[in-house]
Amino acid sequence: MVFSLLAVVLDNTILNVAIKTIADPVHGLGTTQSQLEWAMNSYTLVFAGLLFTFGVLGDRYGRKRMLMTGMVLFGLASLASAYAQDPAQLIAARALMGLGGAAIMPATLAIISNVFPIHERGKAIGIWAGGVGIAVAIGPITGGVLLEHFWWGSVFLVNVPIVLIGLALIATLVPDSKDPNKAGLDPIGVLLSIIGLVSLVYGIVRISDLGTLADVSVIVPTLLGLAILAAFVWYESRIDHPAFDVRHFRNAGFSTAIAAVGLVFFAAMGVMFFLAFYWQIVRGYSPLQSGALVLPFAAAQLIFAPQSARMVQKYGARAVGTVAMLVITLALAAYALVDVDTPIWILLALGFVQGAAMANIMPPATTAIMNALPREKAGVGSSMSNVVRQVGGTLGIAILGAILSASYRNDMEGKVAALPEQLHHVVTESISGAAGVAAGLGERGASLLDAANAAFVTGVHWAALGSAFVALIGTLVVARWMPGKASVETVITPAETEKAAEVV
Repeated sequence: MVFSLLAVVLDNTILNVAIKTIADPVHGLGTTQSQLEWAMNSYTLVFAGLLFTFGVLGDRYGRKRMLMTGMVLFGLASLASAYAQDPAQLIAARALMGLGGAAIMPATLAIISNVFPIHERGKAIGIWAGGVGIAVAIGPITGGVLLEHFWWGSVFLVNVPIVLIGLALIATLVPDSKDPNKAGLDPIGVLLSIIGLVSLVYGIVRISDLGTLADVSVIVPTLLGLAILAAFVWYESRIDHPAFDVRHFRNAGFSTAIAAVGLVFFAAMGVMFFLAFYWQIVRGYSPLQSGALVLPFAAAQLIFAPQSARMVQKYGARAVGTVAMLVITLALAAYALVDVDTPIWILLALGFVQGAAMANIMPPATTAIMNALPREKAGVGSSMSNVVRQVGGTLGIAILGAILSASYRNDMEGKVAALPEQLHHVVTESISGAAGVAAGLGERGASLLDAANAAFVTGVHWAALGSAFVALIGTLVVARWMPGKASVETVITPAETEKAAEVV
């Protein structure tokens, strides 16, 4: 399951370092900014929109079958992406990759929840979460190595051997499981979830594209998506065979864990997004070097995530989760003190601390979500967790990115008077544009780049404070509503443990 998950997470982290090369007209496809955004967004829209649906289908028709279907689709889409001849083909292939990823992600967690008895599930999910740390670590480095030695399509082609090995392992080792109750499929609920999620995520990604919330193409689809999802909740609460029983939200542990996942990814993904620009443009590191700088964060995930179940068993989910969320809040707030020339070891230490804290909130929260649902609904539970994770991360990148962009533009508007009028928009729109203009000005560009770096870092400060505020809300939510040690012990009884073991 970790190996299957590796393909999905690895691809997204690799792509982050390949964007510049793909946009190159000589060494890439020569994509415009809009086409590049759609190559990213087509995956996000399909992936987020269909996560819930594939969780329902996996419970209904078999999680192993759904996982293998997703791996095949993902492998074929990776081939199509690697050999795309123009931006339109790449956008279509990326959408197909999103389809495969949506089938893979919920199935991995659902299978783990059905294979492992409840007293081992927390540790297994911790190892599964540690696999994300592996992908986060090796993705950017792998992408950097591939781009230094091969053409841009190699960043997609690397998925193919992973998929082939994964399929062989799944066929050999993974037992099948599905919901034994043959209830109706609830096509209306599934359709509402797809339309609502796609509309909501489209509105969110438009924030990233435009750098503002005050646009009709942001407001209308976002409100429409929220209204349709509200209709989904209303409909699911009134039928006798819902795709997801919304009464589970009355469970404090389930609702708190879902909220924690969304808030953590909102805060963390926004920070990781702007750090990529900080490393490569402000500090001047190569894609390979920038990937290596993520290693402390990933190493902390890998070290501490498998141990999180032991911490929860000893101290209780509320205590562990509250401390972890508080540490995340402080780590994110510390980025507001980062400057253009902050010593690298301080940033690496911050990344390690943040990774260790996330490793002690994400696996326990995911375990709480899965334990709150019947085993036969593991696919739906996994989908719900991953939908909130995806929407939270996308929203964090969009809103925190908009805060950063607004701060950057305000700072730069008064510093471009000496430039030709046609360059004003390029320089004030993004630090990437300013770096490109500065490179063409020779020695005169040094002062412009210094000003852009300073403006960008100021924007980072505001975005960091915003992310820390969101993490603080998560801290208060976990401290108030996450079940404590006694609650967990009363829920997971010896009889349930024995019954779970018998099912396996």
